[in-house]
Amino acid sequence: MNALYDTIGKGYATYRRPDPRIARAVDAALGGAATVVNVGAGTGSYETPGRTVAAVEPSATMIAQRPSGAAKAVQASAEDLPFADKSFDAATAFLTTHHWKDVERGLREMARVARGRCVFLDHEFAPAKKFWLVRDYFPDMPAPLPSLLPLDLARAVFGDLEIVPVPVPHDCTDGFLCAYWRRPEAYLDKHVRAAISFFANASGVDAAMARLRRDLDDGTWERRNG
Repeated sequence: MNALYDTIGKGYATYRRPDPRIARAVDAALGGAATVVNVGAGTGSYETPGRTVAAVEPSATMIAQRPSGAAKAVQASAEDLPFADKSFDAATAFLTTHHWKDVERGLREMARVARGRCVFLDHEFAPAKKFWLVRDYFPDMPAPLPSLLPLDLARAVFGDLEIVPVPVPHDCTDGFLCAYWRRPEAYLDKHVRAAISFFANASGVDAAMARLRRDLDDGTWERRNG
């Protein structure tokens, strides 16, 4: 079970609301799939309406925040999906694979239970040095940061991949790490940070946020990034 989100996920549903533009890209990627298993389902973001969804989520804290009317969630892990082979038209995993204990096993489980395509929503962190938050305030973090979904493992499991870029809008309603790229003051809010796992794993967060506050106040951030 995912102890991290049992700890940090208490206000997740407030700050991680699915962005409708990203949701449309997910819906298009799923095509005509009528039945979908959503692995690492969290609070239900991007579970597209009009499809029969089975949600799998290890954290009881996250399951408790799923809205009324959302698909019923099974408390289980990606590495051991409680479904028979080829039970669903498609499988999905949204911004979650970096939390799995055994990513390859989880991917093979998705391939096992899906008759058709497996759809992932992932960060592309290749230009992480250019993202001001990492570059200026967390310089000790590895750069480039690893993608959430290891593409080499994905290719080993699924074969050829279709990668569709999905731009992050400046007013994105889903508060993942890069969502506030044009709203730097948002990162100063401890509740915003609590919904982003990056901050749970980073060191020196308080000092970094103090530097960001100073840079916003004296115009340094605007001169660098405006």
